[in-house]
Amino acid sequence: MLNFMENVAQIPIADWVSKFTDILTNTFAFLFDPIKNDFGTFMEWLAELLASIPPVIVILLVVILAFFASGKRFGLAAFSLIGLLLIWNQGLWEELMFTFTLVLVASLLSIIIGVPFGILMSKSKTAEAIITPILDFMQTMPAFVYLIPAVAFFSIGMVPGIFASLIFATPPTVRFTNLGIRQVSSELVEASEAFGSTGAQKLFKVELPMAKKTIMAGINQTVMLALSMVVIASMIGAPGLGREVLSSLQRAQVGTGFVAGLGIVILAIIIDRFTQSLNSQKGDA
Repeated sequence: MLNFMENVAQIPIADWVSKFTDILTNTFAFLFDPIKNDFGTFMEWLAELLASIPPVIVILLVVILAFFASGKRFGLAAFSLIGLLLIWNQGLWEELMFTFTLVLVASLLSIIIGVPFGILMSKSKTAEAIITPILDFMQTMPAFVYLIPAVAFFSIGMVPGIFASLIFATPPTVRFTNLGIRQVSSELVEASEAFGSTGAQKLFKVELPMAKKTIMAGINQTVMLALSMVVIASMIGAPGLGREVLSSLQRAQVGTGFVAGLGIVILAIIIDRFTQSLNSQKGDA
C-alpha cells in the first residue's frame, strides 16, 4: 500500500487553495481594502475612546450594571469591582479596553450573522443540510488556520483578528437559534396560525420569544469563543491583553504573562456571568 501511494501523483491541494486565495484577494480588493482601512480605523477609534474614559467611571458603570443584571445581588458586582480594580492596578487598563473592543465587535457581528442563518436553518431542511457541514468545518478547523486567510485578505491588525474570531465564534449562535426555534411547541405554532398570524408575526411574536433562552445560551458561547481568540489573534497584530501574553511567552516572562492572562480570565468571568444573568432574568420575566 505504501509503495502504491508513492507512485500516485500528489494532488496539488495546497496550490489550488493558494491560487484561489490569490484570486479572491485580487478580485475583491475593492471590498477588502476599505474594510481593512476604514473598519480598522473605526476599531482603533472605538478602543481609544473607551480607553480615554476614566477607569473609575467605567468600573462604577460595570458594577452598577452587574448589580441590576444579576437581580440586585452583590456577588457579580463585587467580583467586577475587585477584578477591574486589579487590572487597573497592574497597568493593563488600555490593553483591557482593546481586548473588550475586539470581543464586543466580533460578538456583535457573529450574532448579527448567526441569528438569521439559524432562523433560515429552522425553516428549511435544505438550508440546514447545506449549512450544517459548513458549521462543522468552522468548528473543527484549528483556530490558528483561520489566521492564514485573515492575513491574506486584511494584512495584520485588529481587522484580521475580528475576521478570525468571527469564523470561530459564529457557529454556536447559528446552531442554538436553529435548535431553539425547532423546540418551540407545535401547539403554540398551530394556535398562532389559527389566529391568522403571518409568517413574520409567528416568528417574532411566538417562536423567537419562546426560544430566547436557548438563543441566549448560544450567544453566551459565541462571546466566550470570541474571547478565547484574543491570544491567538495577537499573533497577527491584534492589540490587547493577548499581545501581552504573547510577548511574555516570547520573552519567558512568567509573571507578566500570568498577570495578563489573569486579566483575560477576569474579563471572561465578568462577561460570562453577565450574559448568564441576563438570560436568567429574561427567562424568569
